[in-house]
Amino acid sequence: MNLFNYNKSKNMIRLLGVFLAMGFVQPVWAAGPPAPSAFSNPLAIVLVVLMLLLLIVIGILANILIGTADVKLKKRKQQKAAVPVAAVLITLLLLSSSSLFAQTGAAPADAAATTTAGQTIGGMTASTFYVMATVIFLELFIIIALLINIKFLLKAEKDKLVAETQPVAEEVKKNQLSWWDKFNSFRPSSQEADLDLGHDYDGIRELNNRLPKWWLYGFYLTIIVGCIYLYRFHIAHTGPSSKQEFETAVAQGELKVKEYLKLQGDNVDENTVTYLTAKEDLEAGKKLFINPANCVPCHRADAGGLVGPNLTDENWVYGGSIKDIFKTIKYGTNKGMKSWQENFTAREMAQLASYVKSLKGTNPPNPKAPDGPVYKEEAAPAAPAIDSAKAKDGKMAMN
Repeated sequence: MNLFNYNKSKNMIRLLGVFLAMGFVQPVWAAGPPAPSAFSNPLAIVLVVLMLLLLIVIGILANILIGTADVKLKKRKQQKAAVPVAAVLITLLLLSSSSLFAQTGAAPADAAATTTAGQTIGGMTASTFYVMATVIFLELFIIIALLINIKFLLKAEKDKLVAETQPVAEEVKKNQLSWWDKFNSFRPSSQEADLDLGHDYDGIRELNNRLPKWWLYGFYLTIIVGCIYLYRFHIAHTGPSSKQEFETAVAQGELKVKEYLKLQGDNVDENTVTYLTAKEDLEAGKKLFINPANCVPCHRADAGGLVGPNLTDENWVYGGSIKDIFKTIKYGTNKGMKSWQENFTAREMAQLASYVKSLKGTNPPNPKAPDGPVYKEEAAPAAPAIDSAKAKDGKMAMN
């Protein structure tokens, strides 16, 4: 703390008291009747009140500064400054009757008349006004000086407190354990010396630490699960074996394949369609064919032919293969047959084509005359012949 500023502040406060006392002193030896006091002026009263308020603020700040400063050093400085300050106070009181504050003295009437309006400020003498203004500015200066000293003093105390508590805080933080460390019964790093087993491998020390609890509990749990598994699958046989699980999975896979293939019928076209021989497919095709709104008006219910050609003989205008029939149903013909691809799904057209192909040779009564060239099915490629000698050798080898 700046002790010079501190003592200077105290002396300024005392001087302020002297000036205030001087303002109210009435000289008793002045001749003539007493003049009106300058402090009956409202401006003077305002300035005095302002000085007193600033003086109170200075006193509060000085007490704060004293409370945070060194007490012994403060007392020593007070004892040294007591005699000079008292002497200055007495001297200023004796000089209070000077001409500066002589507005209460007995002045001649003609002298009072010679005082011009330019020598007064707000009804006060210029000297009195300037003295009060100087005191107010000095008080403001003292307040600013006290605030600056308090700021620096508090900062120094804070730095000192931080410097004293930082090692302790670091040591406490070093020894603190989180909830996870406490759960696993870990010990702080400051106790590593107690855990050292004396084994050092290239700077890596071996410590007698316990395994974490989560690891131990997990290991115990695997032992329990292993015992249950061994009893159920290998002793009591209450659970499916690996072979049974495999067979079940294969059966489920085959079922899914069948369902997939059944759904794949909607993805066929004239290039991938095959002849469907399943009874349910042919029944579905027949149901579509005999519907009065579909094929019956042109081909009759027995497919003997009416407006359209006979579908039971070997003559086909647009081809008699399953792909040709599917294509004819799908796109229609240029002889009046419409395209049915917007009415039937691909699977329904495949069922309908398979049913039509199955009508060959049914010979309905009064059929329509043959139309178009005769269609003959392409013979399936014959299986390769097997040499009897080689077959015999293979049979003997198998035996």
